[in-house]
Amino acid sequence: MRAKINDKGLLIPKRFFKGFKEAEIKKENGLILVIPINSKDPVYKLGKKPISSNVKDGSTKHDKYIYGKYFC
Repeated sequence: MRAKINDKGLLIPKRFFKGFKEAEIKKENGLILVIPINSKDPVYKLGKKPISSNVKDGSTKHDKYIYGKYFC
């Protein structure tokens, strides 16, 4: 695909970013990189529900609930 660069810049079709709300733009070694960013990064979900139970201290005492003992 080729696109014309005008006085406002370059228009990248929205369909290229389906499911994304943000993108990072970098210029490296003569290349322009446009990297879509998933705003719902799965890393942020770690520790939310470390065990499937109704205990309130599951994120701090997960070893106790998973393995039945403390390792610390």
